[in-house]
Amino acid sequence: MAGARARSQEPARNQLRPDAARQVAEHLTAAAPGHPWEGVRFSATWGSRDVLDTTLVHPVLVAEVSADRAIDHGGVYRHPLRFQRLRLDVGLEDVPGFGEGPAVAAG
Repeated sequence: MAGARARSQEPARNQLRPDAARQVAEHLTAAAPGHPWEGVRFSATWGSRDVLDTTLVHPVLVAEVSADRAIDHGGVYRHPLRFQRLRLDVGLEDVPGFGEGPAVAAG
């Protein structure tokens, strides 16, 4: 689980299109005890005291997203990420952790 802790990050509060949500849901499995976010509460919106009802999942899926580089001081993307596709051909071991790997070209 240590590798999952280093790589898991709440990317942003986004909703998937219904077709993408179905595709992702087909590959999710419930998290076992000891999930890195166990006990974490997620708010409904920025600054809200309303807490979302969440179901933690086993962190093994890789998704391709598009995003701008605006990240706040807490390490969370300031603007919504855009889901491109689920990458079933890529495993967690193939993806560098956040802050690791080659730098992305600007522009």
